[in-house]
Amino acid sequence: MITVRNRKGMVQMTNHHGKGIRFSKTFLVLASLFAVCIAIQIFLAGLALFTDAAYWSHHNLFIKMFTYLPILMLVFAFAGKLPKAWLWQSLALFLLIFAQYFTANVSAAGALHPVIAMAMFSISFHVAVQAMKRQFKKV
Repeated sequence: MITVRNRKGMVQMTNHHGKGIRFSKTFLVLASLFAVCIAIQIFLAGLALFTDAAYWSHHNLFIKMFTYLPILMLVFAFAGKLPKAWLWQSLALFLLIFAQYFTANVSAAGALHPVIAMAMFSISFHVAVQAMKRQFKKV
């Protein structure tokens, strides 16, 4: 186990060896980035709805930039032997992205689009917080 001193005391890294720590850190960065991307995506939808419809093109383009982040999260969670719940949540996030494509293109399912977006943000935020807690556990 590796410990790192900071001004407030001791911070204990929870993974045991170098590779595991790198996978865990990378997973934390990916999970945090995904949560931020979802928040930005929701913001872009709000801009399109309430200011200018031209923002829909930004909304449509931006998703293409982070669609596969949950797959990377899944790979790093598996390779780093991180909690199985994170594997399942990463897979769920990936599947929810495709549910979003479906609800965006099938008008009868369109009302589910913002509901799924909220679920995606909740899951991604939860995973990022859990990864942060695991990464930096107070002694």
